[in-house]
Amino acid sequence: MNLLKKTNTLFLIVIYLTISCNGKQENKIKSEENSKIELTISDTLKWSERMALSIIKRHPKLWQVDDNKNPKWDYKLGLLSLSFEKLYDKTQNQKYFDYVENYAKTVIDSNGSILNYDIEKYNIDMINAGKILFDLLEKTKDERYLAALKTLRKQLEGQSRTESDGFWHKNIYPNQMWLDGLYMGTPFYAQYSAEFENGKFFDDIIKQFELIQKHTFDPQTGLLFHAWDESKKMEWANKETGCSPNFWSRSMGWYAMAIVDVLDYLPKSHSGHEKLVGYLNQLAIALEKFQDEETGLWYQVTNMGGKEGNYLEASGTSMFAYAYAKGVNKGYLSSSFKDVARRAFNGLITQLIKVDEDGEIHITQVCGSAGLGGNPYRDGSFEYYIGEKIKIDNSHGLGPFILAALELDK
Repeated sequence: MNLLKKTNTLFLIVIYLTISCNGKQENKIKSEENSKIELTISDTLKWSERMALSIIKRHPKLWQVDDNKNPKWDYKLGLLSLSFEKLYDKTQNQKYFDYVENYAKTVIDSNGSILNYDIEKYNIDMINAGKILFDLLEKTKDERYLAALKTLRKQLEGQSRTESDGFWHKNIYPNQMWLDGLYMGTPFYAQYSAEFENGKFFDDIIKQFELIQKHTFDPQTGLLFHAWDESKKMEWANKETGCSPNFWSRSMGWYAMAIVDVLDYLPKSHSGHEKLVGYLNQLAIALEKFQDEETGLWYQVTNMGGKEGNYLEASGTSMFAYAYAKGVNKGYLSSSFKDVARRAFNGLITQLIKVDEDGEIHITQVCGSAGLGGNPYRDGSFEYYIGEKIKIDNSHGLGPFILAALELDK
């Protein structure tokens, strides 16, 4: 009997030690993942690398950016990943490529299945991160990325459309096209069509821009409203035009980036090329009029700079700086617009970038999120846009800042 008791006691001790060790190991892993990397960031580096290293320092794993508790497939993380891919192309620093590849392997399994992805939701935001897969496939030859690319392309095949043939933003937002959605879907669509379909669907891509221009363009300001409801049934929709009521800088930033990125894959011989360049110039001319003279930045609600509560916003400004600079570099815009981009970027680094003693940098005054409809209801009013949370180091601003810095070679 005593021997049996001793045996049981010993067995319980072994179990306790095993659980305890495993728990400590798990906590150690979590601690390592969540802890900052000790790193001093030199101010002699270009702004693109200073920001990238600051991000890595704060978040050793890319999926942790925005203080995410778990890995996820996400349009914002896709945007940030894309900026790191471009930075790797420029610097050939393996650290930047590894940061992206580690994220991709975390959210895409060996069979190409994408974490937290549900094709049946037909959420066009989910397409955006797919842009990083082309480069990963080319460099690694890992077939998981091809499988994931095909899955995302399949979503576009089944994406719900307006009667006039525009992609719905999401199934839960019927009959609606948002400026954001052009960036989420069309650059991926254009690159896939160029690389795998011999450009077969370029006309469909141009159609998306034509619809947005036709229905959201405001002839008085030259700006574009955030969204359009073809059915005109949404509470936020103008009952005559279907447009949302205000101009949001980041939504036009998404749109401007969509144009310059789609043009990477659209040959000059295609009739849509000249059309997109025309849209870009039209927007570039209009936006310059609303650039803050003192700082070079743009306001959250673009055309209401003097209205109480409005603020100079980092993500929209970064996106505009990128689109202007790339537009000039590619020959789509007059060289005079490079000064607009420089003023914007200089405004960011003097007004909205904060530098720690160890060189770590932070981007401030980033609108955390904004949309239309949903629950709680978002009415697209001025008060709504200025009332959304303002964040520091939010990924909406991080990726575009790096992209703008690269285009300006800052």
